[in-house]
Amino acid sequence: MLDRFNDRWALITGASSGIGAEFAVQLAARGMHLIMAARRRDRMTELARELNTRHGTRCHIAEIDLSEPDAGELLFGELQRMGVEVELVVNNAGIGLIGQIESTDPAEVRSMLSLNLLTLTDLTYRFLPGMLERQHGAIINISSQAAFQPVAFMSAYAASKSYILHFSEALWAEARSRGVTVMALCPGVTRTKFFDHAGAPGWLEKHISQTPTRVVKLGLRALEKRRQYVVPGWKDYLMTLLVRLMTRRTAVNESKRYFRPRRTQSQQETAGSAGEQESVGGTT
Repeated sequence: MLDRFNDRWALITGASSGIGAEFAVQLAARGMHLIMAARRRDRMTELARELNTRHGTRCHIAEIDLSEPDAGELLFGELQRMGVEVELVVNNAGIGLIGQIESTDPAEVRSMLSLNLLTLTDLTYRFLPGMLERQHGAIINISSQAAFQPVAFMSAYAASKSYILHFSEALWAEARSRGVTVMALCPGVTRTKFFDHAGAPGWLEKHISQTPTRVVKLGLRALEKRRQYVVPGWKDYLMTLLVRLMTRRTAVNESKRYFRPRRTQSQQETAGSAGEQESVGGTT
């Protein structure tokens, strides 16, 4: 699958915080060099300095708005000019939106889908051919526990994560016999800024969650086993099985209890404009 971790390059999108930053930490500890792509250069620079001091990691920082239509092409072109051979791609960048139908801004939904779906798909198809030619390499696409069911009040987000799960599983089947693994990582509620940025501040404090450290650790362990997808944590995994036993009507109605917004429309608009390009954990 992976030729090796040590002295190889990994691309991490949404690397400025949350799960993306934790991937940088754990991959650097395994000896990988990093291309970190996101909008917040200051945070990535600080993290790169820390990882270089601790592990001697080489880091290239790409400050880029990954929601732009040509983001994948620009990022891929930049790495080609550098002459970097990417062994592992972590498509982690993503945002969420939680809100009532009337207060949902179609432009924000379009931007979210461009980031969550189009850039992820574009980067996957740009890097896969080289990996298949070399017969080694891997791609981790960050999905969510929400991928396994429709979720009220965050319908477009949950649907985008379902796409990522099915997209990754299909590519896993195509690439597996050729030495390359494509895996969907589907975390449940994770201790990051996801809900604050998505429009539901304080939600995390009221629900059981896990750390980015554990999510990434279990994700990398599953990758080494060439899994097609992984839901970190047995409780979250059982929840994905439970929804299969329910009627679809019951499953989506149950989701309304958890994600009904409690903010005013103006507050949601403010939160939406402050969202960052980082995948910070799934929900359900």
